[in-house]
Amino acid sequence: MRQFIACLIALLATQPVTAQILQGKIIRQSGDGRFVLLNTETPFAVGEDTFDDDNLYGFDEDQNITLVEPIRVDIGNEKGLIPAGTVVASHYVFFDSLSGIHTGYVDFDAPILGVAAFQDTMAATDFLADTGVTYLSTELRGLEQGDYVWIDENLPTRLWVYWAGSSPGDYIRVFTEESKGALLM
Repeated sequence: MRQFIACLIALLATQPVTAQILQGKIIRQSGDGRFVLLNTETPFAVGEDTFDDDNLYGFDEDQNITLVEPIRVDIGNEKGLIPAGTVVASHYVFFDSLSGIHTGYVDFDAPILGVAAFQDTMAATDFLADTGVTYLSTELRGLEQGDYVWIDENLPTRLWVYWAGSSPGDYIRVFTEESKGALLM
């Protein structure tokens, strides 16, 4: 039994625990989509209409990183900056539909600090991507005109989205607080 427990502890110690997207849901839509949590251990590309469906997607990027410099956000944090020294986890959320519209949410395991919702703030935070994902057409990322995302006032771990899909879609980066269950990377 001791040998089994020692093996189990050794196995768990080699598996990094990360801050994560817990779940998501589309609550109203004009298409036939659902929330899909993508696994970055299997390489894929995002952007340039690579998905073209009505799903709401999310995946986790780099986790529990101490910011050396402040980062600017478009949504959240009243000063528009997450200060240097803050430990953040990064997540990517997107809608890559040709004509769908949906309202939904994504839940995280830690409170949301801010959202990069436009091309310049996303480009400035690409250093937090650190996955096997290939990001295509990066100059077209962000929210399209008339689309909105917001942090739930009563549940700071929930991000709401209202967006309509067209080419190239809507792409945002969400920064959450350090996940207490994650290992610092």
